[in-house]
Amino acid sequence: MKEQQFVLALYPTVRGYAFVLFEGPESPFDWGTKDVREVPKNEHIIELVARLLDRYHPELLIMEDHEDRRCRRTQRIKRLCRSLVDLATACDIQVHLYSKEAVKQCFAPAGARTKYEIAQAVARHIPAFKHRLPPLRKIWMSEDPRQSLFDAAALGLTHYASHDAGLSLENETASLQR
Repeated sequence: MKEQQFVLALYPTVRGYAFVLFEGPESPFDWGTKDVREVPKNEHIIELVARLLDRYHPELLIMEDHEDRRCRRTQRIKRLCRSLVDLATACDIQVHLYSKEAVKQCFAPAGARTKYEIAQAVARHIPAFKHRLPPLRKIWMSEDPRQSLFDAAALGLTHYASHDAGLSLENETASLQR
């Protein structure tokens, strides 16, 4: 019997992190968001992610490319990302990093350019996420915490699309709502 091979897409945020654990491009196995209030926040997030890695033993960790010069993450989040990459490497887990530009290019065939449009495309591709889709953010609103789940899923789908795993987002063009 073949052992399950998981891909963990992780998206650290100021509040905590979001993750989507994929069995394949069409099948997320587990997902969630975690707010971390304890200080020091990075240490607690690393501990929680270590538990995820120990529980599921993913073969790949997918994250945003925090070293990209266009990445506008805080220094704390960049340090956290480096620590998470080090943790995965220590656990013999391959790490793949994708820039925001790579995610946008992946979802361009679906007509998705903004974070919200990408989240809509993800919700259409993964129906289990549809009920979690946050409302369209107005300029004066802060980002909905549920958005990070879609950011993590978009990273995972970008990985599958870039590695030709039979994933095509071109069929996701149906009615982007604004």
